[in-house]
Amino acid sequence: MTAVPARVPVLIAGGGPSGLAAAIELGRRGFEVLVVEPRTRLDPLRPRAKTTSVRTMEHLRRWGLADRLRATAPLPVAHAQDVVFCTGLSGHEIARFREAFGLWTAPREIAAEAGQQAPQSVVEQVLRDAAAELPSVTLLVGSRVVAVTDGPDEVRAVVEGPDGERSEVVADHLLGADGAASVCRPAIGARYEGSSGALPNLSITFRSRALDERRLCARGVHYWVIGAERGGLMGRLDLDGTWWLIVQGIGPQDADVDPAALVRSFVGDAVDVEVLATDPWSARMLLVDRYRGQRVFLVGDAAHLNPPWGGHGFNTCVGDAVNIAWKLAAVLAGWAPPSLLDSYEAERRPVAERTIAAAGSQEAFLAPSFAAADLDDDGPTGAALRARLAEALQVKDLEFHSLGLVLGYDYADSPVVVPDGSPVPRHDVVTYTPSAHPGARLPHAWLPDGSSLYDRLGDGFTLLVLDPLARSAALTAAAAGAGVPLRVLDLCGLPRLRDRCGAGLVLVRPDQHVAWRGSAVTDPTALLDRVTGRVPTLTEASRR
Repeated sequence: MTAVPARVPVLIAGGGPSGLAAAIELGRRGFEVLVVEPRTRLDPLRPRAKTTSVRTMEHLRRWGLADRLRATAPLPVAHAQDVVFCTGLSGHEIARFREAFGLWTAPREIAAEAGQQAPQSVVEQVLRDAAAELPSVTLLVGSRVVAVTDGPDEVRAVVEGPDGERSEVVADHLLGADGAASVCRPAIGARYEGSSGALPNLSITFRSRALDERRLCARGVHYWVIGAERGGLMGRLDLDGTWWLIVQGIGPQDADVDPAALVRSFVGDAVDVEVLATDPWSARMLLVDRYRGQRVFLVGDAAHLNPPWGGHGFNTCVGDAVNIAWKLAAVLAGWAPPSLLDSYEAERRPVAERTIAAAGSQEAFLAPSFAAADLDDDGPTGAALRARLAEALQVKDLEFHSLGLVLGYDYADSPVVVPDGSPVPRHDVVTYTPSAHPGARLPHAWLPDGSSLYDRLGDGFTLLVLDPLARSAALTAAAAGAGVPLRVLDLCGLPRLRDRCGAGLVLVRPDQHVAWRGSAVTDPTALLDRVTGRVPTLTEASRR
């Protein structure tokens, strides 16, 4: 068993996606991190999240893990990209949403990576292995953080081992990534606010040889089954006969329901079914009233719980981890003050709020709400019903095509972003319009040599020089003097990129979001002070 250190710079309570993502961000920069995770085994039969978004895949690319996940994922993107609504897997197709969840098979200008379908256990194993490869990261698997005492100078945590023995760990900072049952949340006086979905759900994992042998109504990555009695969604976990099914409207009161019979009702025919696991659950729309205490920060599910519709929950967790981890690394390295950490809640809580609202809006449009008799009729009555339902189902589009939410979130109101007076684009769940306004994710581009613009960015700040008349020497000198890592990237030969970014100079943060843009830097010290959290405001003159 790994010994529990008495003191660490960063303690992470919870080694799920958010905890591991934060550990990788910090560990890649050489900072000592202790991750405490109670689960010794990742359960492949309870896949939970299955959608790794375009944005999360871009982070995995930055860590050198995107190809590793794709090689490990049991369901290749090439297998299927569409969400299909049908009366049953052996029934009639009703409607189709193409290239759902950012699943495309050829590179696109809009992003450095496509999305990927993979069970959460597979994603977590890739992240676990990557974290374990970092010399400065210690994974304490089989132990849990059972108590936390926050303080102005340090955090004290009690770690319980698998044998029940307890040890105290003192940390400079603690990231509470310990999920819905977090001990870190009450430790800082935070509480969830929100509601739960109206319908209970039952998840079933099963195997069936017949579903590989027979022709289905369509090829899809997800199938939404609209029936007269039951409704829900299902899809493959792999190409070897393992499937998942979510039955909507089945709860603890239905204890006598036969899971195998439910599967057959969704298929629409008698097939062999081996039930591997069942899991009842309810969608929750919860958000904490505060993200931090003094030296404790809530990350991921400890801060918010999202309904699964659209596949945003786990991806929002990774976004939290990236945001707090690069800032914490900057503070630990000494090139940013602790006040930079105040921007974490200001930036991430609005993102979680919008994401929960978008996913929660789909609670009114679950499969049972579209149920109707005669949908599976082979005659004109059934055809007419399915045609009308196909039109009504367009309300589901924002669940499957949500790049506006996935790529278009910004930090325009952040205290460490410098506004330039330009209009901030309206937030839209579906439509993503690339923009380099301060706070936005830097618009992606493929460079003439075939590489991604994102591959050229540094681990610290990056200054894009897009205009040959722009001058970067003053900012470069100021950054060197302040110890702020700054890479200068001369891309003056790409006028298309300059037009897209709307400025000759663009300062990009470690998380690929724009901190500032302009034609010249008149006060480089003031600019650096603002984007590293050293001062609350900039004068209008120093923004230009």
